[in-house]
Amino acid sequence: MTKSAGIHHITGIAGEPRQHVVFYTRVLGLRLVKKTVNFDDPGTWHLYYGNETGAPGTALTFFIWDHALAGHAGIGHAVETAFVVPEGSIGFWSGHLAEKGVAHDAPAQRFGKTVITLRDPNGLPLALVGEPAAADLPGWSNGDVPAEHAIRGFHGITLWVADPAPTAALLADVFGFAPAGQEGERYRMLADAGALGSVVDLLAMPGEPHGAFGVGTLHHVAFRAASDADQREMANRLRQLGFAPTDQIERQYFRSVYFREPGGVIFEIATDQPGFTLDEPREALGTALKLPPWYESKRAAIEAKLPALS
Repeated sequence: MTKSAGIHHITGIAGEPRQHVVFYTRVLGLRLVKKTVNFDDPGTWHLYYGNETGAPGTALTFFIWDHALAGHAGIGHAVETAFVVPEGSIGFWSGHLAEKGVAHDAPAQRFGKTVITLRDPNGLPLALVGEPAAADLPGWSNGDVPAEHAIRGFHGITLWVADPAPTAALLADVFGFAPAGQEGERYRMLADAGALGSVVDLLAMPGEPHGAFGVGTLHHVAFRAASDADQREMANRLRQLGFAPTDQIERQYFRSVYFREPGGVIFEIATDQPGFTLDEPREALGTALKLPPWYESKRAAIEAKLPALS
């Protein structure tokens, strides 16, 4: 069975873009690696943040819907994005967030790891998880967060589901995750994927209302496929299980297949290649608006419609 190497990217919905960019680049210290548009709604930004290259396992992306209403978390949604930082950097992050005026909870324990939880300017839940192995991964710095304390990528994602069992079964069967313990109503699934993007926590929330998409919510979570062939194998397995994944869709920096998992969360399977250096060199990532070829003839109109980022 082909196994996913864990989480490829996570996509959320954000509002006013200026404070959003400042928070993710200046407060969290991530690199804005790609400025493009929502391919299904080209009058709106699609921004990608990550490590130096936005490698799979590090890319948090946002549809910028400037005038959209706030959404709310609920059943059938991915809710909390957890980043991994070196275990010894938790103290730095507590002080850094306080210095920046970002409200956050005191460090707490989750599955034996120290975790700081916080929210972004739109109320999106985030977490920083101290992981000893993270210190062995290269850190990138834009000058706001020192490289040794930098976010390395994803720790994992928390999904709200009414019943964790069907989602856990799918994660095991299609993506190769395995059960890795339970704390209260939080059930952990773990991929054999190393230090980045290997955790999916299923939070059992029976009786809670379903979530509603809007500003401050996550839209979907994408899992890695090493190749088109691996993606096809995963999609074929989904069909055997009675799911209806989409055909492959070209997303320029990866190729995607989408479906809803049993708990209602939108899942994507995204290829590792070609990556964000497809149309920009590493040193220039995120500095210019990049459009797919089919929108280049409309560049002037698209640029005129997009809100300023700074």
